[in-house]
Amino acid sequence: MPEGPEIRQEADRIAKALRGKVADEVWFAFPHLSDHACMLQGREVIAVESRGKALLTRFEGGWNVYSHNQLYGRWYVTARGKEPETNRQLRFAVHTAKRSALLYSASEIEVLADEELDEHPFLRKLGPDILSARVRPAAVRKRLRDARFAGRSLGALLLDQGFVCGLGNYLRSEILFVSNVDADQRPKDLSDAQVAALADAVITITRRAYKLKGVTNDPDDNRRLQAEGVPRSQRRHFVFARAGKPCRLCGVKVKKRESAGRRLYWCPACQS
Repeated sequence: MPEGPEIRQEADRIAKALRGKVADEVWFAFPHLSDHACMLQGREVIAVESRGKALLTRFEGGWNVYSHNQLYGRWYVTARGKEPETNRQLRFAVHTAKRSALLYSASEIEVLADEELDEHPFLRKLGPDILSARVRPAAVRKRLRDARFAGRSLGALLLDQGFVCGLGNYLRSEILFVSNVDADQRPKDLSDAQVAALADAVITITRRAYKLKGVTNDPDDNRRLQAEGVPRSQRRHFVFARAGKPCRLCGVKVKKRESAGRRLYWCPACQS
């Protein structure tokens, strides 16, 4: 499933095509949304925003299309009239005079008024969105010390969208590595210095992944490896998907195990 940085990049790409343009045609695959299609047609698209792993296509007049890709959803942006080559099923489409944004295979699509957003079952449970410039390390440190979260293993906590939203499996491994803590530790087990390092890593690594299109490795190291001809898949991360390969910092072999039902990668030396 795409994580917060990928959904934000997707929102940026869709916004570039739709924002400030009038939706000449809106289409939903689901019959219960057909009346909304008529209502949205002819309105300007004022924004396309991500909320963690969800996406909001916002129309003038206070209306929003909420969508969540889950595992199989995928957006395509095309010239109007051009259909992508895919076997997926079209679920939602917005057509402007020149461009189209097409959502395939997603099952979670709703039309919501502005006043309904805060009460939506998914949106209302979200923690702070790490990609928001308003979220600072101090806010993450405070949540790590909050009684609701302090007694939970970090391996599970960093996947909980109610703690902070947008994190997923590759970000979890990378954040834990950079902050030199183990997935089995709990926030209440950590010193103030460790909590500070973890909070900084949550923000730094997530925003780096957004800026560098999924790369979480040190940018200088990534550029060096790229110049040496190393494929992106082998230079993208510090530890994620690198089991058996040497740690980039200490040379000890990266290991893999399961944590909270998902694969986790870590360095047994750096994160001891």
